[in-house]
Amino acid sequence: MSQVCRGVRGATTVKTNSREEILQATRQMLALMIRRNGIEPSDIASALFTVTSDLDAEFPALAARQLGWLEVPMLCGYEIKVPGSLPLCIRVLVHWITEKSQSEIQHIYIHEAVRLRPDLSKLPPVDWEELEGWIEQNMGGK
Repeated sequence: MSQVCRGVRGATTVKTNSREEILQATRQMLALMIRRNGIEPSDIASALFTVTSDLDAEFPALAARQLGWLEVPMLCGYEIKVPGSLPLCIRVLVHWITEKSQSEIQHIYIHEAVRLRPDLSKLPPVDWEELEGWIEQNMGGK
């Protein structure tokens, strides 16, 4: 199969509007996306992050930079405010150059964001301590 650009979605939530929570939750989401799909930064065309209007303590794209996405074009914006929508939510759409088919891609919805796409949220249990260890080993630029 030839390489094509595919979209990989992810979403997570935080408990409060704090810089460290936004960065940690975003790193966790991205780390799972990277690991479950085999994503290399050199194969990423771009990434679009959105946050709900109750989050403004940090740009979630900084978490991607911390994981080494130094040359990836990224943009942050606000998610549209819909009555009853999930608060304190960070979303990402990664445009990824891959040979995988659309059905092979694993989208990542964690924490309260599993409510957004329960059909895509059936992941194996996450060992959060092991994941944090992987993140620490792969932090490129704090």
